[in-house]
Amino acid sequence: MATHHRQNAAGRRKVQVSYVIREEVEKYNRNGVNALQLDPALNRLFTAGRDSIIRIWSVNQHKQDPYIASMEHHTDWVNDIILCCNGKTLISASSDTTVKVWNAHKGFCMSTLRTHKDYVKALAYAKEKELVASAGLDRQIFLWDVNTLTALTASNNTVTTSSLSGNKDSIYSLAMNQTGTVIISGSTEKVLRVWDPRTCAKLMKLKGHADNVKSLLLNRDGTQCLSGSSDGTIRLWSLGQQRCIATYRVHDEGVWALQVNEAFTHIYSGGRDRKIYCTDLRNPDLRLLICEEKAPILKVSLSCFAFENIEMKSLSNVSSLKGMQNFRASGDYDNDCSAPLTPLCTQPEQVIKGGTSIVQCHILNDKRHILTKDSNNSVAFWDVLKACKGEDLGKVDFDEEIKKRFKMVYVPNWFSVDLKTGMLTITLDESDCFAAWVAAKDASFTSPDGSDPKLNLGGLLLQALLEFWPRTHINPVEEEEIELNHVNGEQESRIQKGNGYFQVPPHTPVIFGEAGGRTLFRLLCRDSGGETESMLLNETVPQWVIDITVDKNMPKFNKIPFYLQPHSSSGAKTLKKDRLSASDMLQVRKVMEHVYEKIINLDTESQTTSSSANDKPGEQEKEEDVAIVAEEKIELMCLDQLLDPNMDLRTVKHFIWKSGGDLTLHYRQKAT
Repeated sequence: MATHHRQNAAGRRKVQVSYVIREEVEKYNRNGVNALQLDPALNRLFTAGRDSIIRIWSVNQHKQDPYIASMEHHTDWVNDIILCCNGKTLISASSDTTVKVWNAHKGFCMSTLRTHKDYVKALAYAKEKELVASAGLDRQIFLWDVNTLTALTASNNTVTTSSLSGNKDSIYSLAMNQTGTVIISGSTEKVLRVWDPRTCAKLMKLKGHADNVKSLLLNRDGTQCLSGSSDGTIRLWSLGQQRCIATYRVHDEGVWALQVNEAFTHIYSGGRDRKIYCTDLRNPDLRLLICEEKAPILKVSLSCFAFENIEMKSLSNVSSLKGMQNFRASGDYDNDCSAPLTPLCTQPEQVIKGGTSIVQCHILNDKRHILTKDSNNSVAFWDVLKACKGEDLGKVDFDEEIKKRFKMVYVPNWFSVDLKTGMLTITLDESDCFAAWVAAKDASFTSPDGSDPKLNLGGLLLQALLEFWPRTHINPVEEEEIELNHVNGEQESRIQKGNGYFQVPPHTPVIFGEAGGRTLFRLLCRDSGGETESMLLNETVPQWVIDITVDKNMPKFNKIPFYLQPHSSSGAKTLKKDRLSASDMLQVRKVMEHVYEKIINLDTESQTTSSSANDKPGEQEKEEDVAIVAEEKIELMCLDQLLDPNMDLRTVKHFIWKSGGDLTLHYRQKAT
């Protein structure tokens, strides 16, 4: 884990806290698969998931469950992966702006490279030099010596690296030949840029594509290059002649994935049109449709292709197209695709099934529960506070379910939701995290002493997420007293963990990141008690979170200003406009009591008694009497709409007042 970039990060930048609501073991790809790497020696397939997880699978068709393990450390899409060092090391590139180095056999992250400033989209590998390159939306290409990367440790991970600059647009594809003499990048600039990685010298710029260059391949000696583009073409380039020497119009739409055989004679291509073709580069009139898929193809390997469900199709029988029945002949390279071809493979040899991803969500008015719809059209009900699924509702009407669960209650927004990984990622930001106060009973929480305290949802959640962090167990004010109690063996009973109302699942991933997406630190909730994790949390947790979780300083209540006037139908004279202020959770019945006692003054004796009855035994009964009488005799309105005594002021303002400026309430006596 890289730490040198994280020093004082909490002080430098605005830090957000996110967490993912998920199963403890996520065995299925929740979203698309961006990249594949096969280890033929161990019959293992590595997949780079858009759900942020790299998974390891067995490609032995006889195994009922192909899932082996998950490699989890990234916090956003994993865009590319490379197996190095004869399958011992895996390098990954992610939209979380990092490149990570993994022990591929044991599945753990050895180090994190934080040199990029934006999404890292592509990797390239020179096998004979053990050299890796990474590139992405920050337009930079960095070169990494793999042997140096595998020697990094958590405490010693400062990496010096070469970089190639000159790209004018975001880089989406990268290729390096095996001997490490040529590196090429493809970008939204629509050109190919070529460098010598040994000297970092620019060699040339190749023009011809009309759209983003999404895939690149180099032959072994670096003299020829293949490129696939969103413009729908595949181009073959001669680097010696510095020009395109052939254009292949094989696909109906953008070409996103290329693979080539060892001899550089046959190109396998896939893309947006969901088809995989094999084309003879020497005789491009020969073309074979290998298969048609149900989703766009993001990556092709000579063993498998990547989409949401990974399907294995043997390509050993298509190494040559000569003599095949299923080929297509036409007059030139720029052949059209109008005549249909019959796919060679209609059934895969092995399927690694994907899971469903959440594609739609709606935050309910209580700002605690979320309704979601997944890619299978199934609806589910989630609890944000307890970080778990509450109920699977099946294939019900999503909009109807929202209407059915609507309650006229207003709680301010205090979190945001992201569905990018196909799972619910909840983010808490300092600016609005503490906006939501609710009464314990309204949130279905019971207080140990039977009271109904006001609870801050964001504050309680932060305390639950950091429940295992030792710093949150001791209130500094009590530290000395706890020290004394330790002698008597009473320390455990003095330390309160979490918030006392609810817990989140210990496997919940918690992410500290800068506003804008750069991850500082990711850990599982249960691991925050570990020595290394505690140390990193000390460096990373921002002060606004420490105030709540360590110092236990809950934020102040939200106030709402309002005016109180007699209703025009009451015949009473309009009062001098005094601006009142109260907690935004104050119920309408409390305002009615105020009107009854202090303004209308219907029962002088009751008013006198209640005002002088402080600290007397019957005080509570008197208050209850006043509340009952007030509801019987007073009506409160907003914009001529009668208000329910159970409503609070923020709900009135949100659903009835609905405009800027201070809330105005009108009262009148009920007709006898």
